[in-house]
Amino acid sequence: MQSTQAGTNAFYLANQARWESNARSYPRRIPIAIRKASGIHVTDVEGNLHYDCLAGAGTLALGHNHPAVIEAIKETLDENYPLHTLDLTTPIKDEFVEELFSSLPPHFASRAKIQFCGPSGADAVEAALKLVKTSTGNRSLFSFHGGYHGMTHGALSLTGNKGPKENVPGLMGDVHFLPYPYSYRCPFGLGGELGSEVGSRYIQRTLDDPENGIVSPAGMILEVVQGEGGAVPAPDAWLRDLRTLTHDRGIPLIIDEVQTGFGRTGKWFAFEHAGIVPDVLILSKAIGGSLPLSVVVYDQALDDWSPGAHSGTFRGNQMAMAAGIATMRTIRSERLDNHAALMGQRFMDQLSNIQSHSFSIGDVRGRGLMIGVEIVDTSRPADLLGSYPAHPDLAHSIQRECMKRHLIVELGGRHGSVVRFLPPLIITPEQVDEVCARFAEAVEAAEKSLPVYS
Repeated sequence: MQSTQAGTNAFYLANQARWESNARSYPRRIPIAIRKASGIHVTDVEGNLHYDCLAGAGTLALGHNHPAVIEAIKETLDENYPLHTLDLTTPIKDEFVEELFSSLPPHFASRAKIQFCGPSGADAVEAALKLVKTSTGNRSLFSFHGGYHGMTHGALSLTGNKGPKENVPGLMGDVHFLPYPYSYRCPFGLGGELGSEVGSRYIQRTLDDPENGIVSPAGMILEVVQGEGGAVPAPDAWLRDLRTLTHDRGIPLIIDEVQTGFGRTGKWFAFEHAGIVPDVLILSKAIGGSLPLSVVVYDQALDDWSPGAHSGTFRGNQMAMAAGIATMRTIRSERLDNHAALMGQRFMDQLSNIQSHSFSIGDVRGRGLMIGVEIVDTSRPADLLGSYPAHPDLAHSIQRECMKRHLIVELGGRHGSVVRFLPPLIITPEQVDEVCARFAEAVEAAEKSLPVYS
């Protein structure tokens, strides 16, 4: 006989804890069981309606169950299209590639090749690493402090967060980390334009130093806006410098747009803000319209792979391609990239106002609808830059207060002290206002729970 608790969040969470591995993460901070979803909203099994500003960690560009996506999935089934094709081609796949290439900058698209990968962005990262190593014949890779590229072997080696790496010996070698421009916590203690300029010079000197200890590099990988690293956007000028440095030295530049792609930052791709073009582009999340899919798009000059050099059983996910076509077309027809820029500015204005009435918000930053609010401990001394220490306990308290108000947000950044907003691109002005109002209440409640600062 089923427990009388069946149908409650607690019932499903207890089953999840009993059956799933200790590696589960989101349910520990977002303790709900979702029954249905639409747009920006999810409804839990107890009937509570939540505002979802996590949106599948950016996967749900059009929100939950968008009509265009549902129709594309239904049509794939109704027309008896194949669902699994390995890398055999189909009309859906052909249409998908054409749609994707039409969204790329024309110069990049004219020289582009595409590799379909396994279901996750991490597999596309692994493919990109193999691609540049094969093409250059080199083995060293540059990554950046605060970067996140996935949890598989090579991808984890490139990731800045040390937590998941501590107990995994033997990760991929020859990975070298460089400082990423992070104005609030500038690695050079300078901040602003000066900090990023010094960072560019440091990277140039490192690349050109014959005794830097780094054997010839196969590539450099980065996020234009660091996601899990705390919604840290790279300055356009720094990106342009980096593109010049890598181009002039024959180092393939790999840009990971798994989370930033398809309008998220106010442009189709985040690298477009700086007017640059990468050698290798990694895409996942939104590209599958909520279904698993990842690809690597790269300059044909790197296409030195032999047949079968990279493969994957589930690289032929036809429903994901159909959903991806619908997603790309909806973003284009509704100009959701422009909408994301406008809604992102509306968010930033209101969050900055909340900051002015708070003693715990050190920084509000982001690009488009990829925003971070850094929570700090102002009871402790600031550093020479004027930045206060991270306050992860308070950040977790704010997240819990958000949940009480049926607002789903996630944490990231150094020490997990950055509240992150990744709502669907379809969010309305009224919904932005409501999300910010609930967040303001959560911040105030969490701050009041702290001991009075002297």
